[in-house]
Amino acid sequence: MSNHRRRNISISAIAFVAAGLLVSFFLLFGPPKLLAKSDTPGFCVSCHVMEAEYEAWFHAGAHRRASCSDCHLPNNNVAAHYVWKAIDGVKDVVVFHSGKVPEQIILSTHGIKVLQENCIRCHETAVMMIDQKRICWKCHRGVTHKMTGTIETL
Repeated sequence: MSNHRRRNISISAIAFVAAGLLVSFFLLFGPPKLLAKSDTPGFCVSCHVMEAEYEAWFHAGAHRRASCSDCHLPNNNVAAHYVWKAIDGVKDVVVFHSGKVPEQIILSTHGIKVLQENCIRCHETAVMMIDQKRICWKCHRGVTHKMTGTIETL
């Protein structure tokens, strides 16, 4: 790897960390209730690229009681929740404002792990006797944003 490429990667990493710290500082000490507002689905849909996901969630029946962060952020401890909220938020802002939003929004490896843990956490009594390594939404396709409200035959 050339020195120029290494330098660009280092600068990008430093900028990413600095942006994360700035966003975290702003959220911690910014306008009152901003942190709470950023946990609402209305905040998430403020980026127009999330409109389809929001509409699917809005019409999702039982999961409509859950907010975006209930499913998509770690909820096993407060520190992990806010660290990942900052990381994911900065990543989303960078992707959105760079114009490099993928046509199809998919979960990252970390997102899959978090979502699976949250499914198990919320439905613990229902899933305590089954194989919890299987990805919940592989069988329960109707709970995904794309498949909400559809009936699928096998």
